[in-house]
Amino acid sequence: MGEREEPGYGNELKRQLGPFQMFAVSFAFISVAVGIFATYDDVLQLAGPAGIWMWLLTAVGQTLVALVVAQFAARIVLSGSSYQWASRLANPKVGWGFGWLSFCFLAIAAVAADNALASQAFMPLFNIAPDESVARLITVGVLLVQVILTIYSTKIVAVITSMAVGLEVAIVFGLSAALIGAVIITGDGSVSNLTSQGSAAGADDYFHLGGPLALAMIAGLVTLVGFDSAANLAEEAEDPHRSVPRAIVFSVVAASILGFLFLVALTVAIPDVKAVTDSGAPVAAIMREQLGAAMEKVLLVCFLIAFFAVGMVTMATTARLVFAMSRDSRFPAHRLFRRVSPKTRTPIPATILVFLGGVALMVFVPGDSLIKLITASTILPLLIYFCVVVLYLSVRRKLGTREGAFSLGRFELPVAVCALAWLALALSVLVLPAESKTSDVIVGGLLLAGALFFAGMYVFNREVLETEPGESVYQGEGL
Repeated sequence: MGEREEPGYGNELKRQLGPFQMFAVSFAFISVAVGIFATYDDVLQLAGPAGIWMWLLTAVGQTLVALVVAQFAARIVLSGSSYQWASRLANPKVGWGFGWLSFCFLAIAAVAADNALASQAFMPLFNIAPDESVARLITVGVLLVQVILTIYSTKIVAVITSMAVGLEVAIVFGLSAALIGAVIITGDGSVSNLTSQGSAAGADDYFHLGGPLALAMIAGLVTLVGFDSAANLAEEAEDPHRSVPRAIVFSVVAASILGFLFLVALTVAIPDVKAVTDSGAPVAAIMREQLGAAMEKVLLVCFLIAFFAVGMVTMATTARLVFAMSRDSRFPAHRLFRRVSPKTRTPIPATILVFLGGVALMVFVPGDSLIKLITASTILPLLIYFCVVVLYLSVRRKLGTREGAFSLGRFELPVAVCALAWLALALSVLVLPAESKTSDVIVGGLLLAGALFFAGMYVFNREVLETEPGESVYQGEGL
C-alpha cells in the first residue's frame, strides 16, 4: 500500500508497520506476563487464590470495550486515537479532554513500567538489595536507552515489540507447562488452590460489590488496558482501516486467554498458600520453590525484556499523542512538539518530553507519593474507555462506512451498551472503596490541572478549539 495523506494533514510519518507489527504494539502494551507478575500479589492479598476467577469477567468486559474502540479505529486512522475521535465526531473541546486524560495515563504508565523493570526484574536478577534510590537511577538509565531507540526508528520499536510478543507467549506457555509438570512430579501444589480464599477466608463481605472478590478484578483491570495503542500509530500502519482495529481486538482476546492459563498454572503450583501470600513477590516465590533458583534467573531475564518492551511502546505511544495534539496547536509549546525529523520521520521533541517527564517523576516525586500516583493511573484508562463508549453511542449514527473496513454490523448497539454497563461496574469497584480515596484525589488533581490549561487556551487561543483539520471528511458516506 502506498503512502497517502490523511485529510487535513500532510503525511509526515512513514507507513511501515504491517498487521502483525500493529498487533505486537497492542499486545506488548498489554503485556500479560508483566501485568500478572505485578498484580498477582494484590489478588492473593485481597481475595486469596480464588480471586483469579475474576480475570474471566474482566476479560469479557474488556473485549466488549475493545470491539467498540475498534469501530472508531476503523474509521479515523490518525495518531491520537480517542483524542482524534472525540475532536472530529463531537467537537475539538471534548476531544481535548480525551487527549488530556490519555496523556496523563500514558505519561505515568511509561515511567511506571520502567520503575517496575528496575525493582521487580533487574535488581532481583543481579541480587541487588531492595533500594528505592538505586531503582530510580536504573529507571532513568532505562528511559535513556528507550528514548534513543524510539527516536532513531519506529521500526526498531516494532521489532522489539514483535520479539516481546514471542517471548511473552513463550513465558506463559513454557512457565505454565513447567509449573504444572513440577506439581505432578513433586506433589507440591494442589488443584484445590483454585477455590481457596486464602487470607480473605471468613470475610463477611467477600462476595459483595466492593468486597474482596470484586477487588480481585485489579489484575485484569491493570493488565487488559492500552490495547488502543495501535490506534496511536495508525498513521504509520499499512492498510490501517483493517490492520489497526484487528490488532486492537485480537490483542485483548489473545492476552485474555494466555493470562488465564498463566494464572491457573501459578495458582495450582502454590505449595503453601499462606507462605506465598506473605512473601511479597508470589510469582518469584512460586518459580523458586517449584523450578529452582537457576530457572528463576532465566525467567527474570525474560520478564526484564518484556518490561522493557512495555516501557518502550508506551513511550512511543505517548509521543504520538503529544505530536497529534501539538499538530492541532492544543498542547503546551505546540510549535516545538509538533516537529517531525525529516531524517528519522519520528516526533523527536515529543519523545524527549516523555523521557524528561519520567526523569522528573523519578527525581522529584517521593516514594509514597509515586506509588499513589501509579495506583491512581489505573483509574484513568477505564475513565477514558467509559467516555469513548459514551461518545460512540452518541455519534454512531453519524459514522459512515468504508468497504472492507472492520465493522460490527447489527451487533454494534448491544455490544456498546454491554461495554458501557461493564465499565460502570469496573469504575465503581476502583473508585468507591475507602482505601481508594487518595487515588481519587490524585485523579481529581490531574483533571483540575488540565482544566486550568484548557481555560487559558480558551481565553487566549480559542480559535484552535473551534475548528478541526479535515473534519467533514469523517462524517457521512465514503468515510
